[in-house]
Amino acid sequence: MEFPQQQKPAGDGKIVYPPGVKEITDKISNDEVVKRLKMVVKTYMDMDQDSEEEKQQYLSLALHLASEFFLRNPNKDVRLLVACCLADIFRIYAPEDIFLFITRQLKGLEDTKSPQFNRYFYLLENLAWVKSYNICFELEDCNEIFIQLFKTLFSVINNSHNQKVQMHMMDLMSSIIMEGDGVTQELLDTILINLIPAHKNLNKQAYDLAKTLLKRTVQTIETCIANFFNQVLVMGKSSVSDLSEHVFDLIQELFAIDPMLLTSVMPQLEFKLKSNDGEERLAVVRLLAKLFGAKDSELASQNRPLWQCFLGRFNDIHVPVRLECVKFASHCLMNHPDLARDLTEYLKVRSHDPEEAIRHDVIVTIINAGKKDLNLVNDQLLGFVRERTLDKRWRVRKEAMMGLAQLYKKYCLHHEAGKESALKISWIKDKLLHIYYQNSIDDKLLVEKIFAQYMVPHSLDTEEKMKCLYYLYACLDTNAVKALNEMWKCQNMLRGLVKELLDLHKLPVSEANNTAMFGKLMSIAKNLPDAGKAQDFMKKFNQVLGEDEKLRVQLEMLISPTCSCKQAEICVREITRKLTFPKQPTNPFLEMVKFLLERIAPVHIDSEAISALVKLLNKSIEGTADDDEEGVTPDTAIRSGLELLKVLSFTHPTAFHSAETYESLLQCLKMEDDKVAEAAIQIFRNTGQKIETELQQIRSTLIPILHQKAKRGTPHQAKQAVHCIHAIFNNKEVQLAQIFEVQAIKLLVRWLLGMKNNQSKSANSTLRLLSAMLVSEGDLTEQKKISKSDMSRLRLAAGGAIMKLAQEPCYHDIITPEQFQLCGLVINDECYQVRQIFAQKLHLALVKLLLPLEYLAVFALCAKDPVKERRAHARQCLLKNISVRREYIKQNPLAQEKLVSLLPEYVVPYMIHLLAHDPDFTKPHEYEQLKDIKECLWFMLEVLMTKNENNSHAFLRKMVENIKQTKDAQCPDDAKANEKLYIVCDVALFVIANKSTACHLDSPKDPVLPSKFFLIQDKAIHIYKHTPSIPKPAPVLGAVNKPLTVPGRRIFTKTTTASDTASNTSTNSSPLSSSTINKNR
Repeated sequence: MEFPQQQKPAGDGKIVYPPGVKEITDKISNDEVVKRLKMVVKTYMDMDQDSEEEKQQYLSLALHLASEFFLRNPNKDVRLLVACCLADIFRIYAPEDIFLFITRQLKGLEDTKSPQFNRYFYLLENLAWVKSYNICFELEDCNEIFIQLFKTLFSVINNSHNQKVQMHMMDLMSSIIMEGDGVTQELLDTILINLIPAHKNLNKQAYDLAKTLLKRTVQTIETCIANFFNQVLVMGKSSVSDLSEHVFDLIQELFAIDPMLLTSVMPQLEFKLKSNDGEERLAVVRLLAKLFGAKDSELASQNRPLWQCFLGRFNDIHVPVRLECVKFASHCLMNHPDLARDLTEYLKVRSHDPEEAIRHDVIVTIINAGKKDLNLVNDQLLGFVRERTLDKRWRVRKEAMMGLAQLYKKYCLHHEAGKESALKISWIKDKLLHIYYQNSIDDKLLVEKIFAQYMVPHSLDTEEKMKCLYYLYACLDTNAVKALNEMWKCQNMLRGLVKELLDLHKLPVSEANNTAMFGKLMSIAKNLPDAGKAQDFMKKFNQVLGEDEKLRVQLEMLISPTCSCKQAEICVREITRKLTFPKQPTNPFLEMVKFLLERIAPVHIDSEAISALVKLLNKSIEGTADDDEEGVTPDTAIRSGLELLKVLSFTHPTAFHSAETYESLLQCLKMEDDKVAEAAIQIFRNTGQKIETELQQIRSTLIPILHQKAKRGTPHQAKQAVHCIHAIFNNKEVQLAQIFEVQAIKLLVRWLLGMKNNQSKSANSTLRLLSAMLVSEGDLTEQKKISKSDMSRLRLAAGGAIMKLAQEPCYHDIITPEQFQLCGLVINDECYQVRQIFAQKLHLALVKLLLPLEYLAVFALCAKDPVKERRAHARQCLLKNISVRREYIKQNPLAQEKLVSLLPEYVVPYMIHLLAHDPDFTKPHEYEQLKDIKECLWFMLEVLMTKNENNSHAFLRKMVENIKQTKDAQCPDDAKANEKLYIVCDVALFVIANKSTACHLDSPKDPVLPSKFFLIQDKAIHIYKHTPSIPKPAPVLGAVNKPLTVPGRRIFTKTTTASDTASNTSTNSSPLSSSTINKNR
């Protein structure tokens, strides 16, 4: 009979037979097997339990006899002899020894390349399959057997084992744990020791095996684990296990394997969190931070009491505990965004912690989470960082500022998370620039560094860099813009100081020169951090400059107005190289010089950059830019772009000198936006010194535009235009001559208003000058060298000047009727803008009761304005002024004594006189002219006669009748002038009679007429003997053909037809009633 190959015994050496016994193999017959077995039986029968040497010698033979070949041999004699042998074997060998021997054989599993590995695997497979070790539960020393087995298996497993080997090991160990009465501490230690970091790193497969074993046996082993941690954590019995000092590492690993393993342990941790020992609390906090912060951990939601207790440690009295809590928050925010709300309130308190390190780490926590995903940090958390930019400690401020800068670059500049995220932190750019207002030079330098590296990175190519700057400037708030402008101004000022220092190096050495150098060095040092050290380092730097001419050349090139950004980088690199000392690990002197170079180097702006900015501006003007995509309107982009260029024109004027740049600015000058044009003028003023000599075409286009802005632009534009002409052109006197005419008028008026008296008769001469200006229609020289628009401008200035003087009583009295009429007629100027502006000024002065009542009569002339909107505006002005005056009289009892100057009805004599002297009223018998007079009268009277308060209609009638009893004071002896006056009175009476039926009643008062305009004549004198007829047969005042009457004149009567008597009932054309006007009342 043959042994199957797989049934050969597995020993650690050759099988030893008793003396005289040959090897029992399948090559011999059964009789020979029986014969040899008898000798083996005799050997075991003679052996004692104390014969250790023989026991060890024949142990492999004993295992061989227990093989399936002998146990299942068909020969009964063989089986009997084997049974006898086994009986003696169990007598001689203890079971513990058998299992320990088998365990030692399992060490052969370690080498998978050994020729005997298959036999070792067979042994493991059989042991696992039949759960052979479970027999040991009945033995007293079973724990020792299990410990050796577990240690052996954990020590031999390696990465060369396949899944079957691991599975059989797992089955073998898990059956022992799950079917036993419990797990002793020593056996538990053999499992847990593989989880300790040191062992875990040595044998990853042993760690995986332990992890899998714990997962499979969690229901059974959890109680044993809880008992172990209870003794160590609660009872403080560290002697129960050699692993006591690793309890926190073990808890972390066990939690990662299966939180169920720690179900009973977590309440013990809550107890330890409240320990009086700060170091102990710190250890527990570190552990729980890892458990709560683990990526897939649900501990916070599953164990809320422990979570709340842990959060309480944010307010721990022990600084390291608070610091550890803050550090944990970063991982928690990244892995568990749902816990952000719980953390926010505690981080808020810690952001005001008295410890600088904790405030610093709060910022780091929030920024790190924000850099991973901006959605992980809410607005409140970002607000804490924002507050810390004003922290009292520089380290905290720096961290907050740099953190915000990194977020801005990532999400706003690179748009890594879309527009919503960019909008969420759009405030960062403003906040960072606001810090430039702080007094600390460290803050200012950091803002400059952030601007150059994060907001507008100088490493970008020119076009991208300028696009970034262009839209950044458009989105900044007002204070941020001012801060950025101030930053450029300070850098430019520092460049100026360095230039002055270099200029001093060119002068001969002297005491005065040394003193001047010292002053410059002190000024430069004030603009660097740590002023005390900065002074010493600047002195040293100045000494190096004096000794090294090449260094001076590089520095001069760096601060030159023509230095490009690329050239600046080369200069900085060369200067730094010259000052670097290789043997020095740290060089504070070099660091200080770098601070200076960073501030004065033009890393953003040069000619190429300005050209790129101008191109962006052109695109915005043309509507082809990405303005909307960048979140700004085209108008905002244009205006802010011009403001940006204006600021840069102060600090980098040389960079603007190109025809292309100036052509674009000329287009801006022609735009309607006042702010845009004003900024463009200032840019020309700051940068155009060489335009007249080098850019003739630009000069010829610019001059007329500047003249126009000086004459017709806003006050700011006019001021800037004059400054621009003065700064750019050589023949500035000729250029400014025409512009100063209007300003001269304003100057004269302001001077007279300041004097408030006419003792020097200066007002008379000024009024004559203004009148001459109006008579000549704006061209005093009458040489026709002034443009129409300039003449309009001068007429408006002259009319406004007379009106301004009339507001002062001492000058009103000397204004003649002729001058009043010239002033009033400006409201009928041929230029629409003149009429519009004059009417507005007239209204504002009247409504404030600054002008005398006669100027209200000027509005009657608006009836002749061809533009409907202007007539409507004038009517509204009349309504408002009349309402204001009536209300003033009601509210002020003393006003009754000044009714002549306040009562609106007293405007009628002035109106009649003004219309009688209207230059258009040349033919008093002409129908069209009479119609114009009627329209003007109706324009005023229709508003005045809206209500018949205190029988005012009769008062008006009486007033007009009284005027007919006077002479024109302006030219009393001029018959034609008096005739026109009376005809206007007749038309006025006609309008009053057709407007009101109550006008024929007795007047409550006798009207007073202004003697300046009307001369009371002798009652014996009759004015006119004859009244000429009106030659035109058509109706004058209305559709009904009624005769006009003039005192002492013959009535002209015309036979009418049916069509002629048709009535127009429109109130705007002042219809007549069927009654006629009485000739003389």
